[in-house]
Amino acid sequence: MTIIEQALVAKNPSKRSEDGIVATADFVAVVDGSTSKSLVRCHRDFALRSRSNGELAMLIVSACIKKLPANSSCHQFCQKATNAIRSKYKKSMLDHLASHPEDRLTASCIVFSRLRREIWMIGDCQCLVGDNYFDNPKPYEQELAERRAEIITASPKPWDHFLDNDTARAAIIPRMKETIQQQNKTYSVIDGFPVAEKHVRIITLDFQPWQVVLASDGYPFLCPTLAESESRLEAQRLNDPLNIGAFKATKAFAAGNNSFDDRAYVRFTV
Repeated sequence: MTIIEQALVAKNPSKRSEDGIVATADFVAVVDGSTSKSLVRCHRDFALRSRSNGELAMLIVSACIKKLPANSSCHQFCQKATNAIRSKYKKSMLDHLASHPEDRLTASCIVFSRLRREIWMIGDCQCLVGDNYFDNPKPYEQELAERRAEIITASPKPWDHFLDNDTARAAIIPRMKETIQQQNKTYSVIDGFPVAEKHVRIITLDFQPWQVVLASDGYPFLCPTLAESESRLEAQRLNDPLNIGAFKATKAFAAGNNSFDDRAYVRFTV
């Protein structure tokens, strides 16, 4: 494997990214920690209280990948990453977390295994294999994005209002928390509870040379080069910063931010 280019950018320049990139001799991965929808902190390490739930989930999963044996299967990885996150929970919180997935440490990830020549897509992530595009979106994300766009379009308030104070996103948060109840039921994530592996997407590469791009969902248009992906993102920011047009999202390009979400991109050859 040869890394050609990579980028890791926080949406807010003053904060740390909840996305991460891992590259070892045997694996290349992008890990996307989920933005917390709750103020609950369920982990037992007081020293990490300054980190968001999403960042902490990303760091735990990234550390797991770095120690993963080269011959690990996707199933084995899911088990190890799940156990790694579960080990950080306070035992007194486990019953609460079983029924409140919105409070869990949660991450999506996409992992390439050199030995198995497989791409594992766990949760909301995307990739290019040559000219072929693959994703694994959450089943309710588009519904929520459409509802947010409807609220903004129908509002008498100027659209700039939503860049400073996205009350339309606030309006969909209750529904978003409802859909999170389906976490690891109708879609897969790493969250310290058994991964719904039937919703993990596995792509197997043959043994011809391939160029591969792995990315988080912070890129609305995934392109074969980083420069082109960044250019399309910038065009989106200039033309539709609220993300309510042809591309709809549950977040806007908030004032002061360089994007609507953290983003990670890595391109390599195998």
